[in-house]
Amino acid sequence: MFARWDKMAKNFTRIGKEIAIAVKAAGPEPDNNPALRRCYLNAKACNMPKDRVEAAIKRAMGKDTTNYEEIVYEGYAPHGVALLVETATDNSTRTVANVRMHFTKSGGTLGTSGSVAFGFTRMGEFKVKNNGLVIEDLELELIDFGLEEIGEDSEGNIIIRTAFNEFGNMNKALEERGIEAITAELTRIPTNTVDLSEEGAQDVLKLVDKLEQDEDVQKVYHNLK
Repeated sequence: MFARWDKMAKNFTRIGKEIAIAVKAAGPEPDNNPALRRCYLNAKACNMPKDRVEAAIKRAMGKDTTNYEEIVYEGYAPHGVALLVETATDNSTRTVANVRMHFTKSGGTLGTSGSVAFGFTRMGEFKVKNNGLVIEDLELELIDFGLEEIGEDSEGNIIIRTAFNEFGNMNKALEERGIEAITAELTRIPTNTVDLSEEGAQDVLKLVDKLEQDEDVQKVYHNLK
């Protein structure tokens, strides 16, 4: 129960920071700010109350709002598994110290910029409810808007992936067709994966969990199979 609430609180904090960054970059109107529209979608997906979303936007418009710097850290978990750690921070000195501590305590190594990023492809990812949609037809319809991959997840939702720079085009194409995304994310997909024993995988996932709990960390990506 407490773990679920902790995860919910962490999601609210993460989206709050994404809202602050989006509003700073392109203003408070979702119609003119695709990044903010993405925040609204993802807030809805994790049951973030509308008044908290609006409060976050209002804070981001204020003079005393926190300025967040987006920094990506790279390194290796135990057993050579590559990790990319996306952060949004108002104190990079604190953040790098904490991230390094998590790596070190877990038997991993914090690397330099570019040390593992080459092993991941940055993509846009949309999760769409399959309300009678035909994947083959959708694939043909969306191919001109940057579609690179399409398939279903374990819950029967349709997963659509685009090149990173085609995210806005795909978002617009889905909106114009009345196809509502459950979530819309910029993600990093590993080009190769590492297969470990259950015990080895647990070593890696413990580090991932520690990083995800850190207040400055937004997302963690790995190439564990």
